[in-house]
Amino acid sequence: MTDNQQPTARQQHFQQVFADITHSGVYHLPPGDLDELITAAEANAHVVFRVDLASARNKDSLLQAIGEGMAFPEWFGVNWDALADSLGDLGWRPAEGWLVILENADRVNSRAHEDFVTALQIFSAAAEEWRERGSALWCLVDMHADGIAWLPALSH
Repeated sequence: MTDNQQPTARQQHFQQVFADITHSGVYHLPPGDLDELITAAEANAHVVFRVDLASARNKDSLLQAIGEGMAFPEWFGVNWDALADSLGDLGWRPAEGWLVILENADRVNSRAHEDFVTALQIFSAAAEEWRERGSALWCLVDMHADGIAWLPALSH
């Protein structure tokens, strides 16, 4: 968006959504223009990470894709504790908040469902910790709506 373009109604809506840290957490990625979501998050001084899970097939490749997509420091270990530690300490990417978009999640959900659910639970716990500290961590999951029934939709 150039400086003279006005934000769309959808962008304005998501700017308001991302500004309300009390609802930050893990959600289905809403349908529509991804650039509008990214622009809305950036308008709230959020760092945006796009994580492509297309090649993730198991726990190790899932964690590796997250580590690479979020540009975790070299000390990131490929295990659940390291994921929790890394999400809980984003000081190496200071921001008002963070938006993580987990793209192409259907395959890893179908091939390593329990591991994928564990990862989402870790994201959810980290989002709760960040809310308590006064910051927002959003995780939007790109998958079919029925992929994980308990995953809520981000209001749009």
